[in-house]
Amino acid sequence: MTFFKIQNVVINTSYIAAIRLDNQTSSGEKSVSVLIAAPKFPFLQWDTIYQNMCDYKWIEFTGQAANVLPDYFTSFNNIVDLLPQYQESSSV
Repeated sequence: MTFFKIQNVVINTSYIAAIRLDNQTSSGEKSVSVLIAAPKFPFLQWDTIYQNMCDYKWIEFTGQAANVLPDYFTSFNNIVDLLPQYQESSSV
């Protein structure tokens, strides 16, 4: 179990379900969103928890936090990149 602190939020990485890097807020500001999956029943073991037994909540970070979080979640020490040569193309 690992924790990280960003601004005034401490997150247990065991509860992270997904990360959205390089998002934008409705006002166009850069943001990073973290989906947290917290069990509704805290005394159950993780291997017995089903999808409907978790509460999901997106936490959006902007400003300086949005600048440092992508570094953490793309670091080879923290994340294994299965397609390192792949670059997502975007069409506007």
